[in-house]
Amino acid sequence: MMLAFMTGLAQAQNILGKWITEAGDAQVEIYRQGDKFNGKIVWLAQGPETTDKHNPDAKLKSRKLMGVNILSNLAKKGDKWEDGSIYNPKNGKSYKCKMWMEKDKLKVRGYLGPFYETQTWTRKQ
Repeated sequence: MMLAFMTGLAQAQNILGKWITEAGDAQVEIYRQGDKFNGKIVWLAQGPETTDKHNPDAKLKSRKLMGVNILSNLAKKGDKWEDGSIYNPKNGKSYKCKMWMEKDKLKVRGYLGPFYETQTWTRKQ
């Protein structure tokens, strides 16, 4: 039983850490909070002063993107992380999200109804 627990913990932790987005213009640190997984921006190619200018909430347009959670409330289900959301600061919209590992890459999929886009993120060395 302890081995099963440790194996499950190792699998849950394999997404933890810093990831480079597919475009290479940001790094996201995925962390665990309770039984949920979140991810915050920790580096931006445009620099740390980059603001959330596309946010639909006028009060948030001037906030800095550094430290903003773009992945929220993902739950581990089997070999996937699901039922959370991803925020796209390039258009100010949030989408349903699920993630899974393929070898050493992280697949991040955002959904809007039946439509989706999948990105491949690479672990920061």
